[in-house]
Parts: sequence; C-alpha cells; structure tokens
Amino acid sequence: MNAPLRGAAAIVGVGHGGLGEAPGLSPVEIMAEAVHNALADTGLTPADIDGVISASPVYNMASLTAAEYLGIRPKFTDSTMIGGSSFVSHITPAALALQAGLCDTVLICYGSNQRSATGRLVSNSLPDPYEAPYKPRLPITAYALAASRHMYQYGTSREHLAAVAVAARDWARLNPEAFMRDPLTAADVLASRMICDPLSKLDCCLVTDGGGAMVLVRAERAKDFPAKPAYVLGHATAHWHRNISEVEDITVTAAAESGARAFAMAGLEPADVDVLELYDAFTINTILFLEDLGFCPKGEGGRFVADGAIAPGGTLPVNTNGGGLSCVHPGMYGIFPVIEAVRQIRGTCGERQVAGAEIALAHGNGGVLSSQATVLLGSEASF
Repeated sequence: MNAPLRGAAAIVGVGHGGLGEAPGLSPVEIMAEAVHNALADTGLTPADIDGVISASPVYNMASLTAAEYLGIRPKFTDSTMIGGSSFVSHITPAALALQAGLCDTVLICYGSNQRSATGRLVSNSLPDPYEAPYKPRLPITAYALAASRHMYQYGTSREHLAAVAVAARDWARLNPEAFMRDPLTAADVLASRMICDPLSKLDCCLVTDGGGAMVLVRAERAKDFPAKPAYVLGHATAHWHRNISEVEDITVTAAAESGARAFAMAGLEPADVDVLELYDAFTINTILFLEDLGFCPKGEGGRFVADGAIAPGGTLPVNTNGGGLSCVHPGMYGIFPVIEAVRQIRGTCGERQVAGAEIALAHGNGGVLSSQATVLLGSEASF
C-alpha cells in the first residue's frame, strides 16, 4: 500500500491534568493544566503552537475556546466532534496539516470536570425520534443490547465480562495516577448492582474529572525534543451508524474497518503489536474491539480474555493504565489511550511497563459503538 502518511508525524509531548477529582476547576482549566504538562514535556511554550485541535460536549467551538484561553493564534484549527473517539481521529488531520506545511506544531487537547459537575455532561444533542419513545437509558442501554446479543450468539458470559474489569483493575493497581486501585475480583463484579442487564455497576466506566493533551510535529523534527518520540505509523477512522437501532450487526463495530486501514497504512498486523490501549466504556467494548481489530476471531473475545490473558502477566497487555474502567473516564476517554501508548513506547510506565514495547495500538470509540478510530504508534526502531 502506498502510505505517504506512514511515519510522517510523531507525538513528542503528552500530559494529563486534573485526573480523578479536580473540584473548583472548569473543563477549560483542566484542559489547560494538561496542556501545560504536555508543553513541559516538550520544552515548548504556547507561542510555539500553531495548530490547535480540540473537542468537547461542554465548551463550545472547542478549538476556538482552547486557543483563546491558551493565548494561541493558530494557523490550523479543527473542532471535529465524533464522541469519545475524537482525539484518536484528530491524529489524521494533525498529520495531514503537518505534512502539507499548514503548520509546524499541533496541539490536541481535552478537559472535563464531569465528576465535580455531579456526573453530568451538558449536551446539545437532540433525542433520536425513533428510539426516544422507548426511553432507553443511554448510553448503557445500547451497550447492554450489544452485550446481550454477543452472549446469545457466541456464548459469552458475565464471567467473561468480569474478567475484563478485573484485568483493568489489576493494571490500575500498578498505576499511581489511576482513580480506582482497590483490589477487585470477578465475584465482586458479578455481585455488583445490576444497572442494565447484563451490565452491572462494575461493568461500567468511571465518572471522573480529567484532561489530556498531546503535541505532534513532523517526523524530521521528532528528535529535537527531550522525550523519546512515538511515530504515527498508521491511523484511520470509520463509522457505520450513529444510533444503535441502525446497526446492521450489533456484534460487529466499525473498528473492523478502522483497524484494517490503520494496519495497512502501517504495514503491520496484530501479531506485531506489543501493547493495546482500548476504549473500555463498558466491559463488552474490550471484547468487541479485540475481535474487530483482529486479535482473536469474532465470537472468541470472551474466551480470549478469560484466565487473565489481558491482565498483568498475561499473553496480551491491554489497557495498561487501568482504562476507563479503573483509571480515568471524564466523559470522553479517547485521548488517554493515546497518552498511555506513548508512555509505553517511551518505557516510562514504571511497574506497569511492558518490557520491550516498540509498537502500540490505541483505539477510540464514540457514541453508542458508533465512531471508531485506530492509531498505531511506534518507536524509532519500528519507524
């Protein structure tokens, strides 16, 4: 495949802000803290940024708001909003703008005070007139529907779902930044309060505050910065529906397309990947994405995750920061898998570091299994 964007850009700075709880801070202030930390990671200042990309269900015209608050007058700007996968998807316009010379240094950023704001995110979305009369409790109703079908069709069990939650918590216990670090067993998950059958409270992501930011430059500049760069080897976005009622097959997501195209651009296959960072809004997500991204056959995801296969010490490291289930989930999680993937490639993850991690996959999900975005990152050795 002719892939001129393969390795054209690199992530040279990442940062978090307000993880867990940040009382008294607005979403924009949390975003700015994350940006401050990402810039400190690079040795740059806001004056060095000439491309700004952001998305938010809270702060309107997100890239305009972010740039104004940070005092940046960008040459390139993008506020594309496709749900939680937005920030993984944003890597594509960032790489294109850098390659075209429209700008030299792109900032992708996000912040949310969802937990401090009593767990609510303000949204201007209109209800779907075909689904709203049935009063679904979205998004969990949609994910529970997908889980139920997967269980019926492939024999997936609640024990399989519980294994995903336990693995995420085991990784979180190795991460000092994770919000939930208490021990967790499969029995705890199975006994937790049912929210929407078959998903219990511990099958659901956290509600936290938090922000993230990353800085991208053209690959030829990547070595000019203090930290080890993560080269963008392949990236793609796909969406087949917005509303869950429009899904052709509720056990298959558009990750099957975004993943295939990202792998093709990178010239890689699943066997080449050392560590996966998947958007786990619910336990069923991890199972679906392992299947659709090609790490196991369709229908085998539940059995694949059994017996600690994706936990520390397992055969495939998945969600090494603890994921949205145990680390952080401030409304939209997509920027955090990318940040963790970069840190794994750098080798700076401490106790949770995957030995010899050279290739990392980060995957974002938006809406109700709607938008899917995949990025493959690599070290200099892979580039």
